Amino acid sequence: MQPLIDHARSFRQQSAARSEEFARLAQGQSPQALFITCSDSRVVPALITGARPGELFELRTAGNIVPPYASEHPTGEAATIEYAVEVLGVSDVVVCGHSHCGAVGALVRGDDLTSVPAVHDWLTRATPRPDGTQDDPAVAEAVQHHVLAQILRLRSYPGIARRLDSGRLRLHAWFYEVHTGTVLAHDPDTDAFTAL
Repeated sequence: MQPLIDHARSFRQQSAARSEEFARLAQGQSPQALFITCSDSRVVPALITGARPGELFELRTAGNIVPPYASEHPTGEAATIEYAVEVLGVSDVVVCGHSHCGAVGALVRGDDLTSVPAVHDWLTRATPRPDGTQDDPAVAEAVQHHVLAQILRLRSYPGIARRLDSGRLRLHAWFYEVHTGTVLAHDPDTDAFTAL
């Protein structure tokens, strides 16, 4: 933890040269995209995309899960999605899964999660079990299927559906390979994930 604390202490001095940029950020935000990805520490959206502060609105959940839309029981995830689309007016939403995902791997293998009941409930209630082979440590096929299931879930959100219908929003399904740094994107025409 100490290196993180040390960096936080020195961040102000390092950012003095960027004081104009930070002053602009204080006026508000207008991100280009909502980036939905896993909470996994190996997945760093700004590193993957090269985004600067203010360019991405992020939603990170265990397994990059988009819960079903239910207006009578709103979730923090639904509120984040709604805010990004309705208030910030993002033009793109990316759902980015990743290789070696513990959440998707646990679903595919049917791991016993009784010792972590919140994780168990989140994974079993929030998503169907993705298709994929249990013997793949990268769980690539399963994660890719899982990402597409989250894209389908997003389409059921009223604000997303309205903006898709009017052509003001685009959805993107990505898969990030932790071990190579490669990003694959789903091509709806071929129904395959290919390198960006």
